[in-house]
Amino acid sequence: MDSNESLEEFYKRKFNWIPESLASEIGHFNIFRLEPYLEGKMKAVPYRKRDFYKIMLVRGAGTVHYADRVNEVKKQALSFSNPLVPYKWDHLAPDTKGIYCIFNPHFFMNFGQIQQYEVFHPNGIHVFELEDKEVKEVERIFEKMESEFNSEYKYKYDALRALILELIHFGMKLQPAEIQKTQHGNASLRIASIFLELLERQFPIDETHQSIGIRSPSDFADQLNIHVNHLNRAVKEMTGKTTSQLIAERLLQESKILLKQSNWNVSEIAFGLGFTEVTHFNNFFKKHVSLTPTQYRKG
Repeated sequence: MDSNESLEEFYKRKFNWIPESLASEIGHFNIFRLEPYLEGKMKAVPYRKRDFYKIMLVRGAGTVHYADRVNEVKKQALSFSNPLVPYKWDHLAPDTKGIYCIFNPHFFMNFGQIQQYEVFHPNGIHVFELEDKEVKEVERIFEKMESEFNSEYKYKYDALRALILELIHFGMKLQPAEIQKTQHGNASLRIASIFLELLERQFPIDETHQSIGIRSPSDFADQLNIHVNHLNRAVKEMTGKTTSQLIAERLLQESKILLKQSNWNVSEIAFGLGFTEVTHFNNFFKKHVSLTPTQYRKG
C-alpha cells in the first residue's frame, strides 16, 4: 500500500503548487472550496492515508471508502478524515460542490487532543448525511472560518481552532444517542485513547514488510505500564468492547485492505500482521468473514 500522502503531495496533486510557508510552518491550516467539475476533468483521488486532518461539507451524491467500509452519500454530508484511516471519495454527481478545511496534527499542539473525539476514532462514524437545515448550520461555520482565515486578526488561528471544534461537536451530536458518552477528564478515557493510538501507530503495514510488534492485550498493558486487567476494564468502559475484540477488528480491517488494495500474497500479509503461521491467519480470517483470504480477494 502507498505510504501516507503528505501535505506537500496533496498540494502538488490538487493544485500543482506548494505554499511557500509550508516548509517553515509547524502547524498548518487551509480552507478550500469544492467546485463542480467539468466533463472529463475529474481527477481520480488515491485511496490512502493522509498525514493531515480534513473536515468537509459536500453537496452531491457520492461514495466514500473508509478502510474496509463504504458509505453512500445520497444528497449532502459532513465528513471527518484523519491520519489513522485510509479513505477516498468518489463524487458521482458532476455538480458536486462544497467546502473543506485541512490541518496537520501540529495545528492543535498545546491546544487539546482532538483525536480523542469519536469522529476521528478508527472505528468511529466519519460521514454524516445532513438535512437541509443542518447544511445551513455547517455552511455558516465554514463561512465564518473562511472569513477568519482571510482576515488580518492577530489571533485568527485561535479562532480557527475554535471553529474546528465547533464542527467536531456538531458532528458528535449527530451520532446515535446510544454511543454518545461523557468522557472528558476520565482516567479510563486516557488509557483507552493511548491504547487506540498505540494500536493504530502500527498501521499501515508498508512495503518494507515489517511485522507489527505488539498484538496481545498483555503486550499493550506492558507498553502502558499497567496491569492487563486495568487496561481491559478501561477499554471496555470507554468503547463497550474488549481489548481483544478491538485488536482483532483492527487486524481484520487491515487484512481486508491489504487483500483488496495490495499485491502482497497471503503469506506476506500474514507475516506483516504478526501471525507466525499462515494457517493461523487463514483460520482467524475465516472465523470472522466466513471466507478464506484467497476467496475474499477474488470476490
